[in-house]
Amino acid sequence: MEGEDKMKKSSRSSWWFSLCSSKSSSINISGASTANETPKKHGGWRSMPYILGNETFERLATFGLLANFMVYLQTQLHLELVSATNVVNVWSGVSNFAPLIGGYLSDAYVGRFRTIAFASFASFLGMLTLTLIAWIPRLHPPSCTPQQLQRDECTHLTGPQFGVLITALGLLSIGSGGIRPCSIPFGVDQFDPTTEKGRKGISSYFNWYYTTFTVVLLITSTLVVYIQNSVSWAVGFGIPTCLMLCSIVLFFLGTRVYVHVPPEGSVFSSIAQVLTAAYRKRRVKIPEADAIAEGVFYDPPLKESILLSKLPLTYHYRCLNKAAFKVHGDVNSDGVPTNRWRLCSIQQVEEVKCLIRVIPIWASGIISFTAMAQQLTFTISQALKMDRHMGPNFQIPAGSLIVISMLTIGVFVPFYDRVLVPMLRRTTGKEGGITLLQRMGIGIFFSVLSMVVAGLIEEKRRASAIWAGRPDGVAPLSVFWLAPQLMLMGFGEAFNIIGQIEFFNKEFPEHMRSIANSLISVSMAGSSYLSSILVSIVHEVTGSKTRPDWLTKDINEGRVDYFYYLIAGMGFLNFLYFLVCAQRYHYKGSGEIASFKDLELNSIKN
Repeated sequence: MEGEDKMKKSSRSSWWFSLCSSKSSSINISGASTANETPKKHGGWRSMPYILGNETFERLATFGLLANFMVYLQTQLHLELVSATNVVNVWSGVSNFAPLIGGYLSDAYVGRFRTIAFASFASFLGMLTLTLIAWIPRLHPPSCTPQQLQRDECTHLTGPQFGVLITALGLLSIGSGGIRPCSIPFGVDQFDPTTEKGRKGISSYFNWYYTTFTVVLLITSTLVVYIQNSVSWAVGFGIPTCLMLCSIVLFFLGTRVYVHVPPEGSVFSSIAQVLTAAYRKRRVKIPEADAIAEGVFYDPPLKESILLSKLPLTYHYRCLNKAAFKVHGDVNSDGVPTNRWRLCSIQQVEEVKCLIRVIPIWASGIISFTAMAQQLTFTISQALKMDRHMGPNFQIPAGSLIVISMLTIGVFVPFYDRVLVPMLRRTTGKEGGITLLQRMGIGIFFSVLSMVVAGLIEEKRRASAIWAGRPDGVAPLSVFWLAPQLMLMGFGEAFNIIGQIEFFNKEFPEHMRSIANSLISVSMAGSSYLSSILVSIVHEVTGSKTRPDWLTKDINEGRVDYFYYLIAGMGFLNFLYFLVCAQRYHYKGSGEIASFKDLELNSIKN
């Protein structure tokens, strides 16, 4: 047994040695594994059944619980429309910003595996609490008829009952804060980015991740919602809760095949050190590239226990290079900086540059996501005023129309991954067929186009409804007229969101990937708040005493088409902004200072 333990430890050590001596690193690490030892390799696709299975079950559970939550708050807990809306909005905002904290803790201290494990248990407890609220009579108000609900004669939530509800939502927010930023980078960790096979695996993983995400939304928007509305809320909540438990079990079953990348420490402290050191040396003059001697920049070897790509020193944002420029007294005799707030490594400097370069690209996603947010608001309002019959006896639920967008993504992404990418790869010579920025730009363009089409269709729907003059205001127009705008939005999501996920994971430093993925949630939160602000402003400034505002309660009297055109105009300006940012963007590691010439710089002093 003791010999086996030693062999396992030795195997793990040689694995880390092989990782740290990749092509991108100039470090030579001695102590490689012997001929009798087999280094542990990346999990690769062997670990994907556990990771993708865990993520699929977790999303089935989460979205299955939340797909119909607004209806549950109003019809079962008897919250008024404004109160229910505030509960959902506040909780959604907290859940979308929580990944920033979870990503930071994961990258700096805890690690992705432990963060996902802890967050999964928190989500399970939150779901279990909501299931108990629906099941146990003392935890929810007594039922009442639709007539009583309409007349506001139902018993409302008591203080303790509302406290239990907030506790459940708080646990779910904790779960979101840990799972959302870590699930994708944990999957990326399983592939070796230094090999062509690993890079292709990462690219395919992003596509399949979002495909399963779309299929989950498709199931929850139909089957789970039907069970909640037609069978029982307790059963409708209980099924997702059981799926969450299955997700946890499946996640731990794959423990032995996972690659575990350890945390490196506080990334924010490292960023602050670089900025402080660069400011302190702002008056130090750095020679031009062809006059720089080797060794004048602090460039220690990476730690053996940390899986990172060695980043070269680059020209971009050269003022930050001063943070790594060694002057007299910066380094002890043993090569250690005397003050880490005055001298940082090249790796630290280049990581800060990565962050600075990504932020403008990230900002462009907020407005493009604002267009996507309309699928769950005004698109449903349009559907309610259209002919939703499919046959003489079946009427399509307005909220289920989002399935069209999901089906578009679910069908197109596998086709894109397996057919289009290989074809484009042969033409362009790029691994992904096109660059990630090109993919994101195509997605932004589709989101703008979808808003233009939505405005044109709304014009036709409104004119049809006014011409028909029916008492209920329903236009004699099939609801499937909304399909083009939803399909275009599906293409926008397939290109933009998946492109952003892959872009952030590749362009952020490895130990900041969890924070990188949290930016997607922050973008979505920002788009929701921006959409709310736009609605409030348009509601206030477009109406007058003689005419209703664009977004008045009666959609036939308003001009939702103008609102769509407003978002399209903002989206077009955002598209131009993105093109400028993309044109000026430099991918990680580009712009390297390639050559060093011998030059004595011993005369440089403080």
